Amino acid sequence: MRYEGPIYRPPSEADSLLIQATVGCPHNRCTFCMVYKQTRFKIRPLAEILEDLEQARTEFGKRVRTLFFPAGNTIAMPTRDLAAICAHARRLFPRLQRITVYGSSQFILRHGREGLKALAQAGLSRIHVGFESGDDELLVKVKKGATAAQHIQAGQWLKEAGMELSAYIILGLAGPEGSRRHALASAQVINAAQPAFVRLRTLVPKINTPLLQDVLSGRFRLCGPHEVLEEARTLISAIAVPTQVVSDHYTNYLDLSGPLPEARERLLACIEAALSRPEDTFRPFFIGTQ
Repeated sequence: MRYEGPIYRPPSEADSLLIQATVGCPHNRCTFCMVYKQTRFKIRPLAEILEDLEQARTEFGKRVRTLFFPAGNTIAMPTRDLAAICAHARRLFPRLQRITVYGSSQFILRHGREGLKALAQAGLSRIHVGFESGDDELLVKVKKGATAAQHIQAGQWLKEAGMELSAYIILGLAGPEGSRRHALASAQVINAAQPAFVRLRTLVPKINTPLLQDVLSGRFRLCGPHEVLEEARTLISAIAVPTQVVSDHYTNYLDLSGPLPEARERLLACIEAALSRPEDTFRPFFIGTQ
């Protein structure tokens, strides 16, 4: 198999076969992201992707159960090509249970309702989408390239097509001043989009990003551990639809994982207990390098 540029995958895809379908990210403007800044986006030739799948079949046989197609926004592939590699993977790996990609809302919507249904029929089953927030003002500030309305529409179209949405929210992204609005707006988007998973991340400024320059210059103040946990409490309290909250990342101060609404009281109790701890007992501030 051939790989080019940074290869990232969600923690939930740790055991998945990784076959690179795209290089970089077609948006690549988010102020908090450092991953693909030195990489020009491109879609790998279809023939090469199919060859890599064939090689994986030779090396791993039929035992592959989950497959992830990097890189940062593989949903930006043409519908026909993405459907082709999904369908081919299903033929090669009869025990395959899940095919997953990263995708931003604005690129999901380009496929249209019928295109998303075609992708689901071909075998694409889950898309990891960085909502980051439901606050439109904040989305513009961090140059996400999508609106809350687009997040909602993308989520609804994915559900209609029969695919799982794994939505990411970045705690602390608005700083202390915008924290409550960020949490409530994010919950509103989640309630409308109804993702299967809500994955929590805590803002860590990364090297070579505009956001880090804002932090170092004093233009942006990071939330402390208690402020992040209070934001998480507001978010979890306001989510009104069934979903699975997942806290599977090294940036988080606390593991907040469980199904809603069943685990809500337990999660809120965990937050209350954590808020009684001194802030210096949580992980220290650091600048991310990956």
